[in-house]
Amino acid sequence: MSAAEPSVLPSGFRLKLITIALILAPLIQVFDTALLSVALRQMQGSLSATQDQMAWVLTSYLIALAVMTPLWGAISSLFGRKPLLLLGIAGFVIFSMLSGTSSTLGEILIYRFFQGAFGAALIPLSQSALLSIYRREDFGIAMGWWGVGIMFGPVFGPTLGGYLTEFFNWRWVFYLNLPLGLLAFTMIGTLVPRQRNMVRRPFNYLGFFMLAITVASVQFVLDRGERLDWYSSPTIIVLTLAAAGAFWVFVVNSLTSRTPFVDPAIFRNRFYVFGIVLRILFGVFLFASLILVPPFLQNQGGYSMIDSGVIMASRGAGAMFAALFTGHMLKFIDPRKVILAGMMLSAYSMWEFSNFTQDIDLTAVLVNNFAQGIALSFFIIPVNTVAFSSLPSEHRDAGTAFYSLLNNIGRSLGIALFASYLARNTQAVHEILRADITPFNDALRHVGLPEVWNLDTAAGLQAVNAMVTAQAELIAYIIDFRLLAAIIVICMPVVFMLRNPLREDAASS
Repeated sequence: MSAAEPSVLPSGFRLKLITIALILAPLIQVFDTALLSVALRQMQGSLSATQDQMAWVLTSYLIALAVMTPLWGAISSLFGRKPLLLLGIAGFVIFSMLSGTSSTLGEILIYRFFQGAFGAALIPLSQSALLSIYRREDFGIAMGWWGVGIMFGPVFGPTLGGYLTEFFNWRWVFYLNLPLGLLAFTMIGTLVPRQRNMVRRPFNYLGFFMLAITVASVQFVLDRGERLDWYSSPTIIVLTLAAAGAFWVFVVNSLTSRTPFVDPAIFRNRFYVFGIVLRILFGVFLFASLILVPPFLQNQGGYSMIDSGVIMASRGAGAMFAALFTGHMLKFIDPRKVILAGMMLSAYSMWEFSNFTQDIDLTAVLVNNFAQGIALSFFIIPVNTVAFSSLPSEHRDAGTAFYSLLNNIGRSLGIALFASYLARNTQAVHEILRADITPFNDALRHVGLPEVWNLDTAAGLQAVNAMVTAQAELIAYIIDFRLLAAIIVICMPVVFMLRNPLREDAASS
């Protein structure tokens, strides 16, 4: 037991209460993002903003989140994990309420930036605190409960967000953080033990600023690259070069400084590095599928926004169902086998999505989403357990912060890649399909097209174009789903590169 952790671990009912408290902290952060995703259109009209301007509501938050995540882990040795976690919750709730009262785009951009800055503390510090109250052999159970909280937001958030914006207005998306934040603040302040005899490390300003420039530039490139046509834009080119240069300085500083911002020792732990690699993949899998499936259901299946949100809730149900027993299962089953099972089930469900047509059967998509939820828990819980199974507690705050940062990068990478790929494939397939659809094609004249598709009229050509666009988008979705399934399968051999960490002595790492 490290001197930096509680001398006596909680147990019984108190352990359960502390676990719930620490799950609430990240829940309000991920829940907020999921709620907001469905409220942007109504916010756009209320604030008289363009779609591109509204995108900055997400971008400003994500940049602050990326920049500040490693900072909270680094300064925990100076101020303590619990006070910083409470400060993060308080700041997040305050700026959430201010965001809800915004009357101009400028106001909400500022408030969202600070909301992201404080929200960056919630996931890494609460995860580190949760691990500190469990024995090493029970890390799987801790991560199982952690998975319940993390999975809840992205899946059930859009459903609740749809109802809030439909029956109230977008401001309630932010106001909902108040009761959740007050509950989390009260329970953590009352129940969570403080760290004792912390080892304080001097703050490396150069390392922080170089890492901040790196992650801010990367986050901007990934979030805005598609809108700016990637490397056709001078802005994207300059920021990519800035990220590369700043990262180089950060690496040199980390290897030569006596007190680096991120201790390179954590990267000598092979289980942690293994977890980072798979965590990035998890970010790609989860968020790529989350941005593909809801619009697929709406645009191709004809489901309303609320209906598609309810359908997506089946994924959350599957994830939470599996999370309840996956952590216990890791005591008896090699976590690598569970990870592989999750990857195989995820690849299979993505392949099944690629077989849907515009006539999407409700039962089939519910079952498939439920299976996808189980796959996500089978993946993320053992990956988290493996990553922190042998990481010393004095490195845990920085380790969870960097881990969370790379998950955010993986999330942005998945969204950027697959959204861009979908848009480009839709355009390319549309051009292929429409190439021979002209009034001068004699073959079409003998087919006997319906009057609504009369190629000799502007209205007919417009109707045909709408049909071709829908078919092109369907094919593009199929390509994306199959590519995602193929990537998961290709990445499976990574799991075989490591021995079972839960059966090795932590000192051997």
